[in-house]
Amino acid sequence: MPYVNVKITRDGVTQAQKAQIVKDITATLVTTLRKRADQIHIVIDEIEPENWGFDGVLTTEYRARTK
Repeated sequence: MPYVNVKITRDGVTQAQKAQIVKDITATLVTTLRKRADQIHIVIDEIEPENWGFDGVLTTEYRARTK
């Protein structure tokens, strides 16, 4: 039973995009590992950008300085 946890920042990702992520990851595991799709679990966690650190700073700060 594969379990995949995808963590992304919460900033405008649509339901359609999340559905595509689930579809693509499932297809990869079916093809590569020969697992059944009904045994694959995928969880998408959306994290507020101010709760995600990157390159030594919070994502909100990183994005502000790279604009």
